[in-house]
Amino acid sequence: MKELSKLPKFLLDTALPLVKENTPIKSGYARDHTKKQTNKILSDYGYAGSLNAGSSKQAPSGFTTPTIKQLQTEADKYVRKI
Repeated sequence: MKELSKLPKFLLDTALPLVKENTPIKSGYARDHTKKQTNKILSDYGYAGSLNAGSSKQAPSGFTTPTIKQLQTEADKYVRKI
C-alpha cells in the first residue's frame, strides 16, 4: 500500500511532459509556459482555454483530454506493478 500512496506524485510528474507533448506548437510559447506548480499543471498563457477547446488543427481535441487518457494508461501500468 505504501507504493500506492506514491501514485499521485507519479501521475503529476508524468503529466507535465504529456501535457507539453499534447499542446500544439506554433512558436513554442505555449509549451514553454506550461509548468508544474506545487500539485497542478499550469498553462500560463492567455490562450490556453482556446487551445484546449480545440482551436488548433494540430490538436482538435485540445490537450487535456488526450493527456487524461494517457495518464489513465500510466496509472493502470503503475498499479499493476504493485
